[in-house]
Amino acid sequence: MSEANKALIRRFVEEVQSQHNVAAIDEFLAPSFVNHDPLPGFPNTVEGVKQLHRMLFAAFPDIQMTIHDQAAEGDKVWTRKTAAGTHQGEFFGIPATGRPVSWKIIDIVSMRNGKVTEHWVVADVLSLMQQLGAVPQ
Repeated sequence: MSEANKALIRRFVEEVQSQHNVAAIDEFLAPSFVNHDPLPGFPNTVEGVKQLHRMLFAAFPDIQMTIHDQAAEGDKVWTRKTAAGTHQGEFFGIPATGRPVSWKIIDIVSMRNGKVTEHWVVADVLSLMQQLGAVPQ
């Protein structure tokens, strides 16, 4: 089951996050999904995940996710990845800078019956904000 869960998360990263297919989110997340670490202003639900991705794709229209490592045990999958793109739209009030940016992310998800039920994330938002010039280096 762990390998199937890892494969599902790889598909999510590719189809939703790298191909920018927000409509596919329902295929991967359970209706009862809970995001334990939503960004400010976003609900911790499936709809919140859709809103977040729409905002990311508008701010970074060429964003791509690269998976570096994955591990799974029981119903949990850990994924270490990098997000990279060009800041071409507003992001949390920061106007487009045209700068290329990248930041590191570690996602942990819990799964049941082939769907993601819970999500936790550690993202290097400080590095992203520094690259956008919103926070001093």
